[in-house]
Amino acid sequence: MKNELEQNNTARVIGRVVNEPVKSHEIEGERFYELILEVKRLSETFDYIPVTISERTLEGKTPVSQGDIIAVFGEFRSYNRLENEKSKLILHVFAKEVFKEDEFDKLDDLNNTNSVVITGFVCKEPIFRVTPFKREICDALIAVNRRNYKSDYLPCIFWGRNARFMDRQPIGKKLNIEGRIQSRIYVKKYPDGTEEEKIAYEISVSKLREVDLDDSADSYKTEAYKNYIKTNAYDSEDVMSK
Repeated sequence: MKNELEQNNTARVIGRVVNEPVKSHEIEGERFYELILEVKRLSETFDYIPVTISERTLEGKTPVSQGDIIAVFGEFRSYNRLENEKSKLILHVFAKEVFKEDEFDKLDDLNNTNSVVITGFVCKEPIFRVTPFKREICDALIAVNRRNYKSDYLPCIFWGRNARFMDRQPIGKKLNIEGRIQSRIYVKKYPDGTEEEKIAYEISVSKLREVDLDDSADSYKTEAYKNYIKTNAYDSEDVMSK
């Protein structure tokens, strides 16, 4: 099970550091820093992806600074943060390895600047819709297990035939998903008529396949769903906004 969990979630992003890294927290003397990575799409537009890096991951390297081009290998993770008495789902790439531009000769396929592969369980009823331009889209929240019975809850967006497939999937269905991490700006409207521009992060899915359950995996599914029920106070407009 340990090796399976280590392969449940892999992410790779390559881009330019937008801001100077900011200390976010410290655990038992280990400091963690947050930054935003600007990652170019094939369309020449950009995604702006939050990254968390431990100081120990950078040990022996020169510090990461604004403007640096870096490659980050790790996991796409989530955690809860209380805002306005609601539990908000915060998404970020947790770095396990970081390569600076002068180390890129160690990497393969530098054209692959944004990819993520996860294996997890549908933990919220998928939302299917058709856009005014007749494009079929489905949003789903996928629970991905970590060690110590922790789980990450990752919003995913599916297109076309994959959207139609996801619309039929029940809660608890196990899937393997490939895609890229995307950022998207949307406007949230409040009851008092005010509006706020916000950023949503999600996995834009390009491939998926069904995965058979075994006894051990099923026990992890049950634990992940229990964890989700305990924290099922996310602002649905923020988690899977249209």
